[in-house]
Amino acid sequence: RYGQLGAFYPGVRAKAAPGYLTERMDLLQQALANAFGVTGGANLVECNFSVVTTPPGELSVLQRLPHFDSTDPSSLAVLHYLCGPEHGGTAFYRHRATGFETVSASRLEDYSQVMEAEAQRGAAPQAGYLRGDTPLFEQTYRVEAAFNRLVIYRGWTLHSGTVPDGHSLSPDPRMGRLTINTFLQVP
Repeated sequence: RYGQLGAFYPGVRAKAAPGYLTERMDLLQQALANAFGVTGGANLVECNFSVVTTPPGELSVLQRLPHFDSTDPSSLAVLHYLCGPEHGGTAFYRHRATGFETVSASRLEDYSQVMEAEAQRGAAPQAGYLRGDTPLFEQTYRVEAAFNRLVIYRGWTLHSGTVPDGHSLSPDPRMGRLTINTFLQVP
């Protein structure tokens, strides 16, 4: 059953069974070791099916900006696309004023203060899903959605889903922008 799970995701979510990762654990462990140097096990924090459904004009200001999932360097996000490239992808960003691509606990206060100052001077983005460079953020990388593509990144990395103009935003998981979003804690 899909419903609102949290205030930040622009759509609906449903809890995924913890066993979802079991079939993929060998591949996932290999990727974690190669890309992140993780040799121990990873602990599952959260795992959800997610479908983007919020119309561009209804996005909150925070949903129009790149975000980070955690300030903890041992937090990893695993994004599994269960949709095709017509549903967009995910982009990664650098905040122009601070130069930050990641927001660690030691950077959080500085980042928050600069973002607040930018908001006060009216620099918040127009309504709509983020795509490409903006006055506040530079896009550093983009991953296109592809069915069964898995993307892993540190949770403190600034990122945003890219949703094309005119996207149907269907709440039907068989037709919409369906992903499985998993958060892991690694040693």
